[in-house]
Amino acid sequence: QVQLVESGGGLVQAGGSLRLSCAPSGRSFTVYAMGWFRQAPGKEREFVAAIGWSGGRTYYEDSVTGRFTISRDTAKNTVYLEMNSLKAADTGVYYCAGATAWSPSSTPMSRNSYNNWGQGTQVTVSS
Repeated sequence: QVQLVESGGGLVQAGGSLRLSCAPSGRSFTVYAMGWFRQAPGKEREFVAAIGWSGGRTYYEDSVTGRFTISRDTAKNTVYLEMNSLKAADTGVYYCAGATAWSPSSTPMSRNSYNNWGQGTQVTVSS
């Protein structure tokens, strides 16, 4: 497995913006998709956004569509999450995930499709 390292979290007022980044620590790796998930206190980890690595197709959870943008830099093996118009409901620990294996049953929106995870970065949106 490859360790992923997130950065860019912090405290922001409602309506503000943050940009998260995620890159592998150490060696690069071949990945099929990368995604962002978040976990609020007392809740399960949920899907936020994902991107297919070769074609760049993107996927979003309904509540972030139009506000968040996921992108990638294939040369750097880095994935970004641009978050705009942030709401208090966006508060949580954001985890980066990478899939180095893929099967017909895999889906970019499922955390079970990912086998590499970061330690998470805290995003707090004050209302």
